[in-house]
Amino acid sequence: MFRNYLLIAWRNLLRFKYYSLINIAGLSIGMAACWLLLLYVQRETSYDNFLPHADRIYRAVNRATWTGGNLNLATTSAPFAAALKKDYPEIAQTTRIDPEGGAALKYGEKKLEVGDMLFVDSTFFDVFSFPFAEGDAFSALSQPNSLVVTRSLAEKLLGGARDAVGKTVLTEDSTVYSVTAVIEDVPANSHLSFSALRLLPPHYNENGWQDFNVYTYLLLQPGTDARTLENKLPAFFERYLKPRMGNVTYKMELQSVRDIHLHSHLDYEISSNGNILYIYIFLCIGLLTLLIACINYMNLATARAATRVKEVGVRKSMGSGREDIARMFLTESMLLTFFSALIAMGLVAALLPWFNTFTGSHIILWQFGVVKTLGVIALLAVFTGLLAGIYPAVFMSGFRIINSLKGKMGGTSHAGFRKGLVTFQFIIAIVLTASTMVAYDQLQYVMRKNLGFNKDQVLSFHIPDQQMRSRIPALKEQLLRNPQVLSVASASNPIGRNDIGGHGYYFEGKNGMQNSTYMAQNYMIDADYLKTMGITLQSGRNFSDTGESDRLHAVLVNETLVKSLQWDQPLGKRVQLMNNADGSREERIVIGVMKDFHIYSLQHKIAPLVLQMPGQARDEDNIYVKVGKTGIPATVAYIENIFRTFDPAHEFSYSFVDQNFAKQYAGEQKQEVIFMMFAVLALFIASLGLFGLAAFTAVQRTKEIGVRKTLGASTTSIVKLLSRDFLQLLLVAAALAFPLTWWIMDRWLNHFAYHVGISIWVFVLTGGTIVVIALATVSLHAFKAATANPVKSLRAE
Repeated sequence: MFRNYLLIAWRNLLRFKYYSLINIAGLSIGMAACWLLLLYVQRETSYDNFLPHADRIYRAVNRATWTGGNLNLATTSAPFAAALKKDYPEIAQTTRIDPEGGAALKYGEKKLEVGDMLFVDSTFFDVFSFPFAEGDAFSALSQPNSLVVTRSLAEKLLGGARDAVGKTVLTEDSTVYSVTAVIEDVPANSHLSFSALRLLPPHYNENGWQDFNVYTYLLLQPGTDARTLENKLPAFFERYLKPRMGNVTYKMELQSVRDIHLHSHLDYEISSNGNILYIYIFLCIGLLTLLIACINYMNLATARAATRVKEVGVRKSMGSGREDIARMFLTESMLLTFFSALIAMGLVAALLPWFNTFTGSHIILWQFGVVKTLGVIALLAVFTGLLAGIYPAVFMSGFRIINSLKGKMGGTSHAGFRKGLVTFQFIIAIVLTASTMVAYDQLQYVMRKNLGFNKDQVLSFHIPDQQMRSRIPALKEQLLRNPQVLSVASASNPIGRNDIGGHGYYFEGKNGMQNSTYMAQNYMIDADYLKTMGITLQSGRNFSDTGESDRLHAVLVNETLVKSLQWDQPLGKRVQLMNNADGSREERIVIGVMKDFHIYSLQHKIAPLVLQMPGQARDEDNIYVKVGKTGIPATVAYIENIFRTFDPAHEFSYSFVDQNFAKQYAGEQKQEVIFMMFAVLALFIASLGLFGLAAFTAVQRTKEIGVRKTLGASTTSIVKLLSRDFLQLLLVAAALAFPLTWWIMDRWLNHFAYHVGISIWVFVLTGGTIVVIALATVSLHAFKAATANPVKSLRAE
């Protein structure tokens, strides 16, 4: 019997080529979209699961609130690790990571800038069990000048992994490092990304409780419950931090390494994270796109039911039961779905290279393994075939024998359900389309918003050599000889990259110096920085290069810090910094207040900020150059030439400040394009569903149209008559979709500290677009029915 059903299904696919092509196109696109997003979701949710002890690895993070401020840091102070290991036996091992380990490495005549080198503790491989290609975890970081490299770096710099161990390399400050091990490249689905590791200096910042500049990871003892341990950590604050931080509400949390990529949105993250909200959204989009394709099949199947109603009647009169008829139609839907699945696999394979480039992912078609992938695709095809075919099978197997033999489908009990399916399709399409428009508005806003400084035509470059830093004044003088170089400044970090850093300060209050520290961002700049960046002073004066007074005794602060401390007269207020070497304090005076400007992207609120001039050691290692609007390539070439005269040993690498900020929104821009892509797909497939329902309606009302034509009705009036019902469906869909869109996108916008409102024009434009597309789809069948010969429509049965 099944063979007979399969043969009939195949004949029907060939007989109704037009409908079969539409169905296969809709289902294959829907299945490909769903499968692509499922691969993406699986990749995103797999981060750090490859680590052997991932269930026992946690990161210590800090949250604190106080009057006028708060902090939510992925970083800790350097002394945390040793103190936690000593006080809590539940912790088997700790390790710290400082991402500021980048350097230029030289081996023989080869030289390579390694920006993703990390400073780590010798216990790094006790916590993170990365696989070794050469060497072992026991000796890899056992000596002071040990260097561990990845296989890729070994091949680029050292000629290969096999002979790399034992070779020596030099850094820009002529420090000699010995390669002690080679590990396999860090998997792409790791929140840690590096190509080399070197040891933190001995006694690294051991008294720096106020410097939150390292990442602290813990390996818990087997069987330890992280939440139970976390409940014991308030004692850590009382013992070590309260004497320094005073009356704040503080909590240290233990964050599973497997949760960092999708669930952590703290300040100073070690890498760019994903967002679990987007994973849920993409998962829903994938499944809803597939559902739209299934609904499309249902509507197209019922639309051509009139052509098969006599077939059902004949089969029933010959003894076939309702279950037999249903199985026949389900076999047809399953056959069509398996064809669609094969095409979908081809589409996914063709689109994966583009999708990987676009999303920065490393997804492969056989990500689950060949056997498991084929099994999952087969299950997806069966699920889709059942979902798409169950309603048509039930609907068409329910035709009565007498009516069927007369060519009548009988009854309209299923009409409301079919209209509900089309309405649901357009709810999804409207939500996706309107959401894409809101996302576009927000991204335009953050890209164009005034950041409090002029980021245009400002480039920055790093000075890797310590000796060159002592010659910054001479470098600036040489650069300014070009008339297209308008201004030059130096600073400690490149802004726009979310890595400025924070420090605990003692500030003067109404009753003298405060007894506890207040967390603020700190930034080293020279006297030309405000002019170069176009930052405005609200009151007071800028730093001066004349003498050493400002370098040793002055600070600038921003408006946010003044408001947080409730200073009425900020100029002249005292600020004290902890000297970590001996525990003493250095005192400085506020000489100026800057208008607020954004150091980070607009996902972050402007935080309290203290600006200092660099000390004698020249702590700044980034140069900012304001260039003219014309001849920028030639000006950049001039800057590179000057750089090489000062430092011929290193590569010149620069970036524009506006590009630094734009990179912070790369994830949102990619998500916007994904939204737009699937919104177009949803509209396309929903239009096919509407096309099917319009065809069905035109067939159902053939004789009515014939009567109206013979009574003088015009083609326009008939088109309006057939289109009116569909416009009502669209109005219902819009009435339900617009509030849902507002709720979803309001939550998304709250991800940004600064964001646009949701404009009414988004809904007006979305509604207008949907109406135009729907009318164009419906009018095709309506016009065809309205221009048909009424004589044929009124023929006797």
